[in-house]
Amino acid sequence: MTELHRLTRRTPAHRAGIVHLGPGAFFKAFNASYTDDLLRAQGGDWGIVAVSLQSDRAARELAPQGGVFTSVTLGPDGETPQVIGSISEVMVARENPQAVLEVMADPQIKIVSLTITEKGYCRHPATGALDFDKSDIQADLAHPEQPVTAVGIIVAALARRRAARLRPFTVLSCDNLPDNGATARRVVVDFAKAIDPDLAGWIEAEGRFPATMVDRITPATTSDDIVRTAKLTGYDDPACVLHEPFRQWVIEDDFVEGRPDWDRVGAQFVESVEAHELMKLRCLNGTHSALAYLGYLAGHETISETVADPVFAQFCQTLWLQEILPTVPQPEGEDLACYTASLFERYQNPAIRHLTWQIAMDGSQKLPQRILGTIADRLAQGQVAAGLCLTVAAWMRYVGGKDEQGAVIDVRDPLADRLKAASDAGKTAQQKVAALLDVWDVFSPALVTDQRFVDAVSQAYEALQDIGARAAVAACNETSG
Repeated sequence: MTELHRLTRRTPAHRAGIVHLGPGAFFKAFNASYTDDLLRAQGGDWGIVAVSLQSDRAARELAPQGGVFTSVTLGPDGETPQVIGSISEVMVARENPQAVLEVMADPQIKIVSLTITEKGYCRHPATGALDFDKSDIQADLAHPEQPVTAVGIIVAALARRRAARLRPFTVLSCDNLPDNGATARRVVVDFAKAIDPDLAGWIEAEGRFPATMVDRITPATTSDDIVRTAKLTGYDDPACVLHEPFRQWVIEDDFVEGRPDWDRVGAQFVESVEAHELMKLRCLNGTHSALAYLGYLAGHETISETVADPVFAQFCQTLWLQEILPTVPQPEGEDLACYTASLFERYQNPAIRHLTWQIAMDGSQKLPQRILGTIADRLAQGQVAAGLCLTVAAWMRYVGGKDEQGAVIDVRDPLADRLKAASDAGKTAQQKVAALLDVWDVFSPALVTDQRFVDAVSQAYEALQDIGARAAVAACNETSG
């Protein structure tokens, strides 16, 4: 390929009204995309200051381009590129935290949005409270004006706004967490109470933390994707992002002071997102995790490859019909049968190379929301969710660090060392399961003391050891059928 010119901004950046923490691939395919559509439609002061907490990758990729990047929709009829221009500035908090705090304290900033993944909230997975034992939280408490965590940065910026007699900004979580708004509120208030109870009271009284439900399958961008985008567009863009056509954003309409009219470009503002959120977490994220762990162990690289296997296709449908949907109330305006049918079509899209390994990351943070809550609800209904218990067992096999051929698994999880040690502590399936169930950061006491659950997971783990993931899934299908 001949040398290409690099993508650059050709129009002035919009004045910023939003600071976004965590400008990864999903943010670019989702928040930045919705906002760009709105700014094209009606303009306004809703540009985004994109702030990386630690890595300078986003700044290295986006700053030379003036913040613009290419969003490529991977549809069944081909690839459609669009240049996104909603990012006004890119910053790295680790390099200059004071500059970030100064921007967030600017009265022009009305919203601070987040895509920092589950672990970014520094919460205890089982209790939801701020985990004060985390070293980064302890460091932020010791030096609150030099924060490194998202929680510490938000509280420090809110403290500055309060001191300046400004209203707080709205904190808008866009991560896949149950009641993500309440989660954000809790960890922020917990942190604020530890440094200044009066500040915490002001945040509780004046702050707003609307919950959201977000959905767009967005694989991590690879070097091959960058080359693919260059061939499509004729220019070089290391910041490009590729994603599916579908997107859905449901937002509680509860903001401190103004908000973008995202509903003009397809978002939904509602009084409560609880039912939509539960539908998505359990139906999409729950089956995504099930297909990721079991599919990975069976040798499948992507979700589309996994559901192309008829054994896994049947398993996914059975999970929805027999284990997940009985625990999901129907959200307003949704048809659950149609929703799961559309999910399966999205999973089958071969243009989306969503790696099972990528989805399997950070399982200790994801399992309580995506899988364990459904299992607990089915147990309360008098039923054992055999397929989801098999998923838990597959996660346990996965974090043990060896696949079915004995090859090392690159386990990415904040508790990876602890989980590996727990797995290694047991010799038999029952001992390994018992040791991992003792990790109460993941499993609640109520669940691990339910012998039905313990027995189901132990039996599933034995099946994975004895006959392998694909055969275990096939056996589960036969039992469920």
